Amino acid sequence: MRDHGIPDAWPLGIADRVHFGDLDALQHVNNAVYLKWLENIRIQYLMDWGITSYSPDDPRIVLRSVSLEYRKEMLLNEDYILTARTTEFRTTSFTQEYGIYSGDLRVTGTAVIVMLEPDGSGKRTLPAALRQRFIEVDGAVAA
Repeated sequence: MRDHGIPDAWPLGIADRVHFGDLDALQHVNNAVYLKWLENIRIQYLMDWGITSYSPDDPRIVLRSVSLEYRKEMLLNEDYILTARTTEFRTTSFTQEYGIYSGDLRVTGTAVIVMLEPDGSGKRTLPAALRQRFIEVDGAVAA
């Protein structure tokens, strides 16, 4: 990722290209598509970090909130890299930050994610090993 001008602080990145189906009537990426892209990297992150494999015994992962800031439009066939990291965590939730780069930073985003028990009966405490990984790999802090 560093070869593409992405800062070292991002521990995970996924490369792709803008496809025709991503465009809206104005011929740039539809705002809703960015949310889909961030979901793609969020799922990859959750699986890579061992948070869930989406088996029945795994915790439920709930997206509590998400926000985006659009900085510059993206057009057909542009190559881009999605990035993700956890910036802070609490007892049962964590905040992720996202970046979408195509030569420069095009979109930023944040999401708050809550862990629930597999049956949805209540919140699940983040395991100590996961908290440590957030700190060591992502540079996250306890909130």
